[in-house]
Amino acid sequence: MKTTSRAAAPRRLPPEERERSILDGAVALAAESGLEALTVRAVAARVGVTPALVAHYRPVMESFVAEVFTEIVAAERDEVIASYDPSVGLRTNLLRLIETLLDDSRDDVAMVWVQSWALGARNEALGARVRIEMDLWHSALEDLIARAIAEDPVLNEDPVLRQEPARQIDPDSSAWMLLAMVDGMSAHSLVHWAPRDRADLARRTLSAVLDIPMVDPARPAESHR
Repeated sequence: MKTTSRAAAPRRLPPEERERSILDGAVALAAESGLEALTVRAVAARVGVTPALVAHYRPVMESFVAEVFTEIVAAERDEVIASYDPSVGLRTNLLRLIETLLDDSRDDVAMVWVQSWALGARNEALGARVRIEMDLWHSALEDLIARAIAEDPVLNEDPVLRQEPARQIDPDSSAWMLLAMVDGMSAHSLVHWAPRDRADLARRTLSAVLDIPMVDPARPAESHR
């Protein structure tokens, strides 16, 4: 007797577990191949379910792409910010943070970020999430810098006693500059266009951000001739 083989039907799961499995599969697919790889059929194949089931749980693909983006970048932000070590100084913490974000092992997240900026121009749901996540990154880094300044006596000691100009560290602008550097260098690395020593450039950029002397408007500028 001749029998016809059929593909095994996906195992029945409670709705919450099935929904989570679809999201996890999409996150893994995006981390591996980028946000552009996210289609109903591709996600279904990754999870081992029918496209109709994916469409049932996530009927609007644009919103689903935005959700997957958020899952990936928020997890990285939480991980990196949580690594802040209060036992070491601000410079060491920021250098560690930058080196972590620029590590080649994080190129998958860099790809997701780069594609999100391009795709978000036409996918409003994604564009909105990109703006929110960028604001959250900036706020987290700004708070970290402000906390370090408040807690570090070296950063707050009297410049008169130190006989040198005070350092003017603005948490807001410092966070913007450091994030701009990380975003730019991460994007460049995806096409293998980057300085030979990214860590050295990170250190020099960090010095430029943190070692800006405070100019007293009531004090005439010194001549360097």
